[in-house]
Amino acid sequence: MIGKLSERYMLDILEMLLLTPSPSGFCHEIMGKVEQEAARLGYAMTYTNKGCGVITIPGRRSDKVIGMSAHVDTLGAMVRSIKDNGRLRFTPVGGYMMGSVENEYCRVHTRDGRFYDGTILTTKPSVHVFPDARELKRDEAAMEVRLDETVRTKEDVLALGIGVGDFISFDPRTQIKPSGYVKSRHLDDKASVAALFGLLELIRRETLVPAYTVKLFITTFEEVGHGAAYLPDDITELIAVDMGAIGDDLSCTEVDVSICAKDSSGPYDYQMTSKLIELARREGLSFAVDIYPQYGSDASAALRGGRNIRAALVGPGVHASHGMERTHVQAITHTAALLAAYMQEE
Repeated sequence: MIGKLSERYMLDILEMLLLTPSPSGFCHEIMGKVEQEAARLGYAMTYTNKGCGVITIPGRRSDKVIGMSAHVDTLGAMVRSIKDNGRLRFTPVGGYMMGSVENEYCRVHTRDGRFYDGTILTTKPSVHVFPDARELKRDEAAMEVRLDETVRTKEDVLALGIGVGDFISFDPRTQIKPSGYVKSRHLDDKASVAALFGLLELIRRETLVPAYTVKLFITTFEEVGHGAAYLPDDITELIAVDMGAIGDDLSCTEVDVSICAKDSSGPYDYQMTSKLIELARREGLSFAVDIYPQYGSDASAALRGGRNIRAALVGPGVHASHGMERTHVQAITHTAALLAAYMQEE
């Protein structure tokens, strides 16, 4: 393994990211924190027009530029309408099962910078009152936000400054266990961002120089499908760093780095994927190669957007993706270690 990655550093960064609300399209606060951390490590971060971040690490050679992307945006919601009874109907941001957010604590962020806490419930939330509460279909029309404010009418809600189009973030309920497990919402894909920063901290601490110039690309619209549809023009290879799925006929576990050979956008680059498998074996990493037919990544967005790049996909294994997720610090560390090995290859 090239250098010793700091697990403590990556967990600290991960916790900071998880505790900062950032549904797709509402990432200004978290990107400010990402920029500050990059500056603390000695790197400037520039922004694309739509708010993605680029951190450049000069290499020994510049005839090829390798991109490594991860997204800070998460699942969330927006206020769709305000009901006459003071409850909020919401529309999802990102793709998740409505049942996975039932009874979740949430926060409504107003356009003028205020926020209000609440709880996501069905419109028939009590078995003591509604005989069909158990059978109620969990869809958008049957879900609402109960605000933790004394509101009984639409006018009461409007008086708080809440309006249609306000963002709603979910309480991540983050826990970092002594066993190394991390359970939280939004490990997709903040665990991968933590791995990228673990790599950046290693490069700075050990004064490593990549074989080629590397650009870390922090995206803000992945969960809605166009995170890396635009890339800096000089990137010719892109490794999307995103969570590995677990279950069914998949090999990945919560302690592994996932190497995805194919997802909904088709097969990833053969040479890049083969090199990543070879390096994972050489470095003694715990890894799995899997197929994710119901999955898309930043690399998918770039390829579908017509970018003439080679692309691969790796990331820490995450159980119960888009639900109450869980991973292990080893998966994050081994992801960063695989990226460190790749960036050193001529």
